[in-house]
Amino acid sequence: MNVPELFGSNVFNRQVMQDKLPKDIYKSLIKTIDEGAPLDMSVANVVANAMKDWAVEKGATHFTHWFQPMTGITAEKHDSFISPTKDGKVIMDFSGKELVVGEPDASSFPSGGVRATFEARGYTAWDPTSFAFVKDGTLYIPTAFFSYSGEVLDKKTPLLKSMAALNKQALRILRLFGNTSAKRVFSTVGAEQEYFLVDRKMFDARKDLIFTGRTLFGAKPPKGQELEDHYFGAIKTRVSAYMKDLDEELWKLGILAKTKHNEVAPSQHELAPVFTSTNVASDQNQLVMETMKRVATRHGLYCLLHEKPFAGINGSGKHNNWSMSTDTGLNLLDPGSTPAENGQFMLFLTAVIKAVDEYQDLLRLSVASAGNDHRLGANEAPPAIVSMFVGEELEEVIDSLEKGVKYNGKGKKTMKLGVDTLPELPKDTTDRNRTSPFAFTGNKFEFRMVGSSFSLAGPNITINTIVADSLRQFADELEGAKDFNAALHDLVVREIKAHKRIIFNGNNYAPEWAEEAEKRGLLNLKNAAEALPHFADKKNVELFERNKVFTAREVVTRTDIMLENYSKVLNIEALTMIDMAKQDIYPAVEGYISSLCAALKEKKGTLPGVSFPAEERMIAKLASDAERMLERAEMLDSLLVESKAYETPAKLALFFAEKVIPVMQELRAYADGMELNTAAGVWPFPTYGEILFSV
Repeated sequence: MNVPELFGSNVFNRQVMQDKLPKDIYKSLIKTIDEGAPLDMSVANVVANAMKDWAVEKGATHFTHWFQPMTGITAEKHDSFISPTKDGKVIMDFSGKELVVGEPDASSFPSGGVRATFEARGYTAWDPTSFAFVKDGTLYIPTAFFSYSGEVLDKKTPLLKSMAALNKQALRILRLFGNTSAKRVFSTVGAEQEYFLVDRKMFDARKDLIFTGRTLFGAKPPKGQELEDHYFGAIKTRVSAYMKDLDEELWKLGILAKTKHNEVAPSQHELAPVFTSTNVASDQNQLVMETMKRVATRHGLYCLLHEKPFAGINGSGKHNNWSMSTDTGLNLLDPGSTPAENGQFMLFLTAVIKAVDEYQDLLRLSVASAGNDHRLGANEAPPAIVSMFVGEELEEVIDSLEKGVKYNGKGKKTMKLGVDTLPELPKDTTDRNRTSPFAFTGNKFEFRMVGSSFSLAGPNITINTIVADSLRQFADELEGAKDFNAALHDLVVREIKAHKRIIFNGNNYAPEWAEEAEKRGLLNLKNAAEALPHFADKKNVELFERNKVFTAREVVTRTDIMLENYSKVLNIEALTMIDMAKQDIYPAVEGYISSLCAALKEKKGTLPGVSFPAEERMIAKLASDAERMLERAEMLDSLLVESKAYETPAKLALFFAEKVIPVMQELRAYADGMELNTAAGVWPFPTYGEILFSV
């Protein structure tokens, strides 16, 4: 296999554009991509024709505008290239208008009430910054999605707006440091994707996996991850074949799949790509998740992307490695080695610290979901309390600046930005902290709270916007300063003092941290029902409006959509539990109890006067647990009926969090207890041990 030749072979990338387009058209399109210049329709027509010819050569017969509605996944409607001719035949045709604008139904996607069923018209608009590609005989065109009346209905549009806000404010800062060569600043992301692989037959045998993506029942197997023998272990042959196939499929799509390995839990694995611009990373991660599932089917497997598919072992995250770069290749979170670079780095670092502290609630809710609630705070993910890790050396630098004392590094001079030189901080200047929600790892921040099934758009809209807002405030202050170096120093020291509470380099799992965080005034939003309503808080609405990312109406509607999704997920899970408890578990256990009773009766008849207390206790225990499980199922039924009376999404979400989930947990406990006391051949679906160790 020739990997360089294979890579990007199904992508209409810059090289293909340069080969297929006239020089003037190519230059015009690149100006649109790099600088956001308007695209003339005459240019679009030429691009569309070249794109169609290239796609047809690749075997494509259809095209689709590929967009990201607020479902968290992608959507697509396929149209063929065929166009009728007068002689009753067809030609393959594709116009600039078809490339630039599509018209899907806007009323059938989540809108938070801004679109009624009869208000169906919606539009997709080509995003030329993300390359088109061919997959399964169709040309995929990445697009934004909005309604007839202008409301944004997707995740991509606000992500692009947040990147524009960051670009605008970061350039202002760079100009203050004399950088006139950079024309654009963009955020970059490398998303580590964790996932589980299970045998497809076992997946198909469990209603909970089919309907919810996670196991709602399951007793702990004799062996889990206690021996720590799976992480980075030898990859099994079947999994290795899957990973090889997956790499090839992703490379064809121009996705820089770089690293693959076994994760901590049995049957859990990880794929990590190389960094790219955030909007492209978001598109590509959607393709990664989709391709993972599609390739798994070829291998008789199923790929689980739920945050916590199995209780009692590690769940799956999507570590969001975020940074800022210029079009000239400068990483703005790289400390550098000269005074100007040091001062610039410290200003950008301070902007991130300020942003994370002031908008803890937004970062927390950007990763809030019913699925991620099971994962956050366990021993494989950070807690729900947002904090930052910067490492010992940077913390010492920050302390020295704050106190105006000597920094115990190279030079040992009194810290004053723009005057003295910080030592060059190597990429691995400090240890890593896997318990921290937002950790500095050399030249980027790793946001570890993101769940494995999440779209990258939501968390990165938040990070881009809050950092852009900090930079805006800094630029407003520094642009009018008479003595720039003095003003820079004073600003950094002031902001560090104001926001240092968010920095914590210790063990975020320790019980003492929760107490310490409360003393510092940090938020502890323990579940999605608590966190999500904060999206519409006044300060957050003003933030998004100020940076032209969301309107107030869009913030409110998206809050409702997220809350409704939380309740809908839990409603489906509760209904699935009731179904499995009544239709599968109870009949199986009752049949087993009957067989035990018959065997016991036969024993007593054969051995009169002999008692059998162990058998009697087993029967009594199973009968009692079965009765209590049914009671909880009936309670769940009643609660779901009661839930229909709640009219506001926020109140309904709290009802599910506070009333429904505890009963679901009780129901599961009785069922899992019965699993341990029921013969293996009787239990109605595959157990944890069978699922986790069968691949």
